[in-house]
Amino acid sequence: MLEWAEKQHIALPVKRVEQLLPLISAPKDCSDLNQYLECFAIPVSLLQTGEAITSAVCDLVKRLDAQGIAYAEIRFAPQLHTKKGLIQSQVVETALKGLQHGLEQSSLFKVNLILCCLRGIGSLEGNLETVRVAKQFLTDSSAGVVAIDLAGPEAGYPTKDFSQIFELANALGVPFTIHAGEAAGAENVAQALDLGAKRIGHGIRAVESEDVMQRLSGDRVALEMCPCSNLQTKATENLHDYPLRTFLIKGILATLNTDNMTVSQTYIQQEFRLLEADYQLKEEEAKQLLKNAIQAAFLNERDKKALQAYIMQRYAISL
Repeated sequence: MLEWAEKQHIALPVKRVEQLLPLISAPKDCSDLNQYLECFAIPVSLLQTGEAITSAVCDLVKRLDAQGIAYAEIRFAPQLHTKKGLIQSQVVETALKGLQHGLEQSSLFKVNLILCCLRGIGSLEGNLETVRVAKQFLTDSSAGVVAIDLAGPEAGYPTKDFSQIFELANALGVPFTIHAGEAAGAENVAQALDLGAKRIGHGIRAVESEDVMQRLSGDRVALEMCPCSNLQTKATENLHDYPLRTFLIKGILATLNTDNMTVSQTYIQQEFRLLEADYQLKEEEAKQLLKNAIQAAFLNERDKKALQAYIMQRYAISL
């Protein structure tokens, strides 16, 4: 960030990494999701040119590889990167360029993109354009766009109010995940299921409804759970009450994720260690989370099988 601020002649409020970190990561006493989302302001301000976006995505792929990641889906909102003249399709093109550059220098199985539509701060026109751009770059083979998402402040923005976006996605054959059940209740998860979501971002409060949990299990809709972030945003007050184990017992396709690595100052191994230390996560549960992640990935069945074989060989584990 410091490098690209200097290159683009953008004045940051601070000049050293240790000063910058508190401005782009959630504090321990983070009040809620809205405060968490404020941490995106500075990074987004630096990612308004094709060169910066390409560099950032390439750097991220390299960092994921250094962490030992096998497969990742990077999500971002193209409409947030159009303040200096880029259109959404150009934003995605430059992101894909960075993706390819990063993959050429890594041992990752694959990395794909998920394009976010936005609650609250995004326009309907902008969100519909995101869906159309996703269709333009949609792929199920080589690295590219694999889905869309609906992200942003959930409270006050019911999922059903965004039905037009997902009607278009369904008509175009674009798969989607929806953030729901994080800062609002199980009814938002139910609305996401009604719209045809293949995955649910967080979905913690689905535990409030037996009917919703049965639908998640029966329809094999995955939950993208992020313990560190969920604690920071107060989606859960403590891990003692975290519903991950309940979801696994009920046969729900729960998965473990990082949310935003910079804002949460985390990575996937740390999420597993957090659950191992404070949730007494068992080895068989950890393996189930890994198998669920493979099954929930926005990949075709051939690539899912190849990914599982890659993981078993690379990490010498049995799944």
